[in-house]
Amino acid sequence: MPSSDREVPTLDMAPKKKGEVIVIMGVSGAGKTTVGQMLGKEMKYKYLDADDFHSESNKEKMGKGIPLTDEDRMPWLESLRDATKEHIVNGNSVILGCSALKKQYRETLRSSDPDYKLGSYETSAVSFVLLEAPAEVLSVRLKKRAAEGTHYMPASLLQSQLDLLKIDESEGILRVDATLSPQSIVKTIIISIFQFQDSFHSSQC
Repeated sequence: MPSSDREVPTLDMAPKKKGEVIVIMGVSGAGKTTVGQMLGKEMKYKYLDADDFHSESNKEKMGKGIPLTDEDRMPWLESLRDATKEHIVNGNSVILGCSALKKQYRETLRSSDPDYKLGSYETSAVSFVLLEAPAEVLSVRLKKRAAEGTHYMPASLLQSQLDLLKIDESEGILRVDATLSPQSIVKTIIISIFQFQDSFHSSQC
């Protein structure tokens, strides 16, 4: 059969769909792990906990009540970027529980999308959900967690995290009341995600 008459396989030639990353962000005690794991189960996305990517020296420093510097955080953020990039390019979607307190940190995470252009937040494969709660609520949660010995982060570092948390409204970050039940938070996030996707696709028509 002449080569021009051969059937051309199209399956492997189709562009591969990118995965997405939903970052559940906020200070310690906001409920990132609980909400992130529940959201992952609901959406059938793998859950990644940013705490697992910290170096031992970072964990040791925080355990002693010493706030991390940008220099401490950057290798950690870069390892998160590399891990999530692998999922995105392979077409897999994940939920990432990560403090992501500063815009600079979030930009590092957004750069895990190979197509991301600085400032093009709405088209990024990486989106953010901020869990917000009053400082008193967060402090009580952290003290309880410390008493149970379930985390290395002491309540004494809470204020330093609250001081670092900065949100630029233009980023379009979804804010959710972290005093709600985890089930209500997950439901709110899922509804908001689908509403955003619908409005985005409509704007492209």
